[in-house]
Amino acid sequence: MTKQIDRYAVFGNPVAHSKSPQIHTLFAEQTKQSLVYTAELAEIGKFEQAVKTFISNDGKGLNITVPFKEDAWQTATKRSERAQRAGAVNTLILQSDGTLFGDTTDGIGLIRDLIDNHNIPLADKDILLIGAGGAVRGVIESILEQKPASLLITNRTAEKAVQLASDFSALGNIRGCGLDDTENTFSHSDFDIIINGTSASLKGDLPALPDSIYRSNSCSYDMMYSATATPFMQWSADNGAKNIFDGLGMLVEQAAESFYLWRNVKPETEHVIKSIRQSLNQ
Repeated sequence: MTKQIDRYAVFGNPVAHSKSPQIHTLFAEQTKQSLVYTAELAEIGKFEQAVKTFISNDGKGLNITVPFKEDAWQTATKRSERAQRAGAVNTLILQSDGTLFGDTTDGIGLIRDLIDNHNIPLADKDILLIGAGGAVRGVIESILEQKPASLLITNRTAEKAVQLASDFSALGNIRGCGLDDTENTFSHSDFDIIINGTSASLKGDLPALPDSIYRSNSCSYDMMYSATATPFMQWSADNGAKNIFDGLGMLVEQAAESFYLWRNVKPETEHVIKSIRQSLNQ
Protein backbone atom coordinates (compact mmCIF):
# COMPACT_ATOMS: atom_id res chain seq x y z
CA MET A 1 0.00 0.00 0.00
CA THR A 2 1.37 3.42 -1.00
CA LYS A 3 2.14 5.71 1.93
CA GLN A 4 0.08 8.89 1.85
CA ILE A 5 2.22 12.02 1.58
CA ASP A 6 2.01 14.46 4.50
CA ARG A 7 0.02 17.59 3.66
CA TYR A 8 0.46 21.09 5.02
CA ALA A 9 -1.20 24.36 4.03
CA VAL A 10 -1.79 27.99 4.85
CA PHE A 11 -5.41 28.95 5.54
CA GLY A 12 -6.46 32.53 4.87
CA ASN A 13 -9.02 34.73 3.16
CA PRO A 14 -7.71 36.07 0.83
CA VAL A 15 -4.77 33.71 0.40
CA ALA A 16 -3.85 33.57 -3.31
CA HIS A 17 -1.04 36.11 -2.75
CA SER A 18 0.67 33.97 -0.08
CA LYS A 19 4.37 33.17 -0.45
CA SER A 20 4.11 30.34 2.11
CA PRO A 21 3.81 27.48 -0.46
CA GLN A 22 6.95 28.73 -2.20
CA ILE A 23 8.82 29.09 1.12
CA HIS A 24 7.88 25.68 2.51
CA THR A 25 8.54 23.92 -0.79
CA LEU A 26 12.07 25.36 -0.70
CA PHE A 27 12.44 24.23 2.94
CA ALA A 28 11.27 20.71 2.03
CA GLU A 29 13.69 20.44 -0.89
CA GLN A 30 16.57 21.72 1.23
CA THR A 31 15.90 19.34 4.16
CA LYS A 32 14.82 16.39 1.96
CA GLN A 33 11.41 16.18 3.62
CA SER A 34 8.59 14.53 1.67
CA LEU A 35 5.52 16.77 1.91
CA VAL A 36 3.08 18.89 -0.04
CA TYR A 37 2.24 22.48 0.97
CA THR A 38 -0.63 24.46 -0.54
CA ALA A 39 -2.57 27.70 -0.03
CA GLU A 40 -6.22 27.10 0.90
CA LEU A 41 -9.01 29.68 0.81
CA ALA A 42 -11.10 29.13 3.95
CA GLU A 43 -14.65 30.41 4.10
CA ILE A 44 -15.42 33.05 6.74
CA GLY A 45 -17.44 31.46 9.53
CA LYS A 46 -16.49 27.90 8.52
CA PHE A 47 -12.86 27.79 9.67
CA GLU A 48 -13.13 24.90 12.14
CA GLN A 49 -14.90 22.65 9.64
CA ALA A 50 -12.28 23.47 7.01
CA VAL A 51 -9.53 22.44 9.44
CA LYS A 52 -11.27 19.14 10.25
CA THR A 53 -11.69 18.36 6.57
CA PHE A 54 -8.03 19.13 5.85
CA ILE A 55 -6.76 16.99 8.74
CA SER A 56 -8.97 14.07 7.68
CA ASN A 57 -7.26 14.17 4.26
CA ASP A 58 -3.70 13.50 5.47
CA GLY A 59 -3.22 17.03 6.79
CA LYS A 60 -0.47 17.20 9.44
CA GLY A 61 -0.24 20.91 10.13
CA LEU A 62 -1.39 24.37 9.13
CA ASN A 63 -0.19 27.94 8.97
CA ILE A 64 -2.91 30.49 9.67
CA THR A 65 -3.05 34.00 8.29
CA VAL A 66 -5.58 36.84 8.27
CA PRO A 67 -8.37 36.75 9.34
CA PHE A 68 -8.28 33.38 11.12
CA LYS A 69 -5.59 33.61 13.83
CA GLU A 70 -8.16 34.03 16.61
CA ASP A 71 -10.27 31.21 15.14
CA ALA A 72 -7.19 28.98 15.17
CA TRP A 73 -6.65 29.86 18.83
CA GLN A 74 -10.19 28.67 19.57
CA THR A 75 -9.79 25.52 17.44
CA ALA A 76 -6.55 24.36 19.11
CA THR A 77 -7.02 21.73 21.84
CA LYS A 78 -3.87 22.94 23.61
CA ARG A 79 -1.69 26.01 23.12
CA SER A 80 1.83 27.13 23.91
CA GLU A 81 2.23 29.72 26.64
CA ARG A 82 3.17 32.39 24.11
CA ALA A 83 0.10 31.62 21.98
CA GLN A 84 -2.09 31.57 25.07
CA ARG A 85 -0.93 35.07 26.02
CA ALA A 86 -1.06 36.41 22.46
CA GLY A 87 -4.64 35.25 21.96
CA ALA A 88 -3.73 34.20 18.41
CA VAL A 89 -2.35 31.10 16.70
CA ASN A 90 -0.51 31.03 13.36
CA THR A 91 0.63 27.39 13.51
CA LEU A 92 -1.47 24.27 14.13
CA ILE A 93 0.31 20.95 14.70
CA LEU A 94 -1.44 17.57 14.57
CA GLN A 95 -0.44 15.58 17.67
CA SER A 96 -0.06 11.79 17.81
CA ASP A 97 -3.31 11.53 19.79
CA GLY A 98 -5.22 13.36 17.05
CA THR A 99 -5.52 16.68 18.89
CA LEU A 100 -4.34 20.03 17.54
CA PHE A 101 -1.61 22.03 19.27
CA GLY A 102 -1.58 25.77 18.61
CA ASP A 103 1.50 28.00 18.61
CA THR A 104 2.54 31.42 17.33
CA THR A 105 5.87 31.89 15.56
CA ASP A 106 5.49 35.54 14.47
CA GLY A 107 7.48 36.93 17.40
CA ILE A 108 10.34 34.49 16.86
CA GLY A 109 10.32 35.41 13.17
CA LEU A 110 10.64 39.12 13.91
CA ILE A 111 13.41 38.70 16.49
CA ARG A 112 15.48 36.35 14.32
CA ASP A 113 15.19 38.69 11.36
CA LEU A 114 16.26 41.73 13.37
CA ILE A 115 19.05 40.10 15.38
CA ASP A 116 20.39 37.29 13.17
CA ASN A 117 19.78 38.68 9.68
CA HIS A 118 20.21 42.42 10.25
CA ASN A 119 22.41 42.54 13.37
CA ILE A 120 19.98 44.83 15.24
CA PRO A 121 20.03 44.00 18.99
CA LEU A 122 16.98 44.95 21.04
CA ALA A 123 18.47 44.79 24.55
CA ASP A 124 18.48 48.18 26.34
CA LYS A 125 16.86 49.90 23.34
CA ASP A 126 13.87 52.24 23.33
CA ILE A 127 11.38 50.63 20.94
CA LEU A 128 8.21 52.02 19.36
CA LEU A 129 5.64 49.54 18.04
CA ILE A 130 2.89 50.98 15.81
CA GLY A 131 -0.54 49.34 15.81
CA ALA A 132 -2.61 47.25 18.22
CA GLY A 133 -3.95 44.45 16.03
CA GLY A 134 -3.10 40.76 15.86
CA ALA A 135 0.27 41.30 14.18
CA VAL A 136 1.42 43.50 17.05
CA ARG A 137 -0.07 41.31 19.78
CA GLY A 138 1.80 38.30 18.39
CA VAL A 139 5.26 39.88 18.75
CA ILE A 140 5.12 41.78 22.07
CA GLU A 141 6.25 38.89 24.29
CA SER A 142 9.21 38.08 22.04
CA ILE A 143 10.31 41.74 22.01
CA LEU A 144 10.10 42.02 25.80
CA GLU A 145 12.11 38.79 26.21
CA GLN A 146 15.01 40.70 24.65
CA LYS A 147 14.97 43.13 27.61
CA PRO A 148 14.58 46.47 25.85
CA ALA A 149 14.85 49.62 27.98
CA SER A 150 11.26 50.46 27.02
CA LEU A 151 8.51 49.40 24.62
CA LEU A 152 5.81 51.88 23.62
CA ILE A 153 2.75 50.73 21.69
CA THR A 154 1.10 53.57 19.80
CA ASN A 155 -2.17 53.26 17.95
CA ARG A 156 -4.86 55.41 16.35
CA THR A 157 -7.27 54.21 19.05
CA ALA A 158 -5.41 54.88 22.30
CA GLU A 159 -7.57 52.52 24.39
CA LYS A 160 -6.46 49.47 22.38
CA ALA A 161 -2.78 50.31 22.84
CA VAL A 162 -3.21 50.94 26.57
CA GLN A 163 -5.06 47.63 26.99
CA LEU A 164 -2.36 45.74 25.09
CA ALA A 165 0.35 47.25 27.28
CA SER A 166 -1.63 46.28 30.36
CA ASP A 167 -1.99 42.68 29.12
CA PHE A 168 1.79 42.33 28.86
CA SER A 169 2.86 44.63 31.71
CA ALA A 170 4.26 41.78 33.83
CA LEU A 171 6.88 41.04 31.15
CA GLY A 172 8.71 44.36 31.00
CA ASN A 173 8.66 48.16 30.75
CA ILE A 174 5.74 48.62 28.36
CA ARG A 175 3.20 51.39 27.88
CA GLY A 176 0.48 52.24 25.38
CA CYS A 177 -0.79 55.53 23.94
CA GLY A 178 -2.58 57.18 21.06
CA LEU A 179 -0.59 58.43 18.08
CA ASP A 180 -0.91 62.00 19.35
CA ASP A 181 0.88 61.13 22.60
CA THR A 182 3.81 59.18 21.10
CA GLU A 183 6.31 61.87 22.15
CA ASN A 184 4.87 62.39 25.63
CA THR A 185 4.34 58.94 27.18
CA PHE A 186 7.92 58.17 28.23
CA SER A 187 10.57 60.69 29.31
CA HIS A 188 12.11 60.33 25.83
CA SER A 189 10.37 61.43 22.63
CA ASP A 190 12.57 59.54 20.17
CA PHE A 191 13.41 55.87 19.65
CA ASP A 192 16.18 53.44 18.66
CA ILE A 193 13.89 50.99 16.85
CA ILE A 194 10.50 51.74 15.28
CA ILE A 195 8.39 48.82 14.07
CA ASN A 196 5.27 49.27 11.94
CA GLY A 197 2.78 46.52 12.76
CA THR A 198 -0.09 47.96 10.71
CA SER A 199 -1.01 47.04 7.14
CA ALA A 200 -1.83 50.67 6.34
CA SER A 201 1.51 51.16 4.62
CA LEU A 202 0.56 48.88 1.73
CA LYS A 203 -2.47 51.05 1.03
CA GLY A 204 -0.26 54.13 0.93
CA ASP A 205 -1.59 55.28 4.28
CA LEU A 206 0.91 56.37 6.94
CA PRO A 207 0.43 56.59 10.70
CA ALA A 208 0.22 60.22 11.85
CA LEU A 209 3.55 60.26 13.67
CA PRO A 210 5.86 63.20 14.39
CA ASP A 211 8.90 63.56 12.12
CA SER A 212 11.31 63.77 15.05
CA ILE A 213 10.95 60.25 16.50
CA TYR A 214 14.12 58.80 14.97
CA ARG A 215 17.48 58.93 16.69
CA SER A 216 20.67 59.36 14.68
CA ASN A 217 21.43 55.62 14.53
CA SER A 218 17.88 54.33 14.58
CA CYS A 219 16.31 51.33 12.84
CA SER A 220 12.96 51.31 11.04
CA TYR A 221 11.15 48.02 10.36
CA ASP A 222 7.92 47.48 8.43
CA MET A 223 6.26 44.09 9.06
CA MET A 224 4.77 44.41 5.58
CA TYR A 225 6.90 43.75 2.49
CA SER A 226 6.82 44.51 -1.21
CA ALA A 227 9.08 44.57 -4.26
CA THR A 228 9.88 48.22 -3.62
CA ALA A 229 10.16 50.30 -0.45
CA THR A 230 6.80 50.58 1.33
CA PRO A 231 5.47 54.09 2.02
CA PHE A 232 6.45 53.63 5.70
CA MET A 233 10.02 52.72 4.71
CA GLN A 234 10.19 55.76 2.44
CA TRP A 235 8.85 58.01 5.21
CA SER A 236 11.46 56.55 7.58
CA ALA A 237 14.26 57.32 5.13
CA ASP A 238 13.00 60.88 4.69
CA ASN A 239 12.99 61.40 8.45
CA GLY A 240 16.44 60.14 9.36
CA ALA A 241 16.25 56.39 9.99
CA LYS A 242 19.64 54.81 9.33
CA ASN A 243 18.75 51.11 8.97
CA ILE A 244 15.49 50.37 7.13
CA PHE A 245 14.03 46.90 6.53
CA ASP A 246 10.78 45.32 5.40
CA GLY A 247 9.16 42.19 6.84
CA LEU A 248 10.09 39.58 4.24
CA GLY A 249 12.76 38.09 6.50
CA MET A 250 10.22 37.88 9.34
CA LEU A 251 7.86 35.97 7.03
CA VAL A 252 10.55 33.42 6.15
CA GLU A 253 11.84 33.11 9.73
CA GLN A 254 8.37 32.50 11.22
CA ALA A 255 7.81 29.91 8.48
CA ALA A 256 11.09 28.21 9.40
CA GLU A 257 9.99 27.93 13.03
CA SER A 258 6.63 26.44 11.94
CA PHE A 259 8.48 23.96 9.72
CA TYR A 260 10.65 22.96 12.68
CA LEU A 261 7.61 22.47 14.92
CA TRP A 262 6.06 20.16 12.29
CA ARG A 263 9.11 18.21 11.08
CA ASN A 264 11.70 18.62 13.88
CA VAL A 265 14.20 19.83 11.27
CA LYS A 266 15.52 23.41 11.16
CA PRO A 267 15.78 24.77 7.62
CA GLU A 268 18.37 27.35 6.58
CA THR A 269 16.72 30.68 5.75
CA GLU A 270 19.28 32.96 4.07
CA HIS A 271 18.97 31.51 0.57
CA VAL A 272 15.19 31.21 0.86
CA ILE A 273 14.89 34.91 1.75
CA LYS A 274 17.02 35.77 -1.30
CA SER A 275 14.93 33.51 -3.53
CA ILE A 276 11.62 35.01 -2.39
CA ARG A 277 13.05 38.52 -2.72
CA GLN A 278 14.05 37.79 -6.32
CA SER A 279 10.57 36.45 -7.07
CA LEU A 280 9.02 39.72 -5.87
CA ASN A 281 11.00 41.59 -8.49
CA GLN A 282 9.96 39.37 -11.39
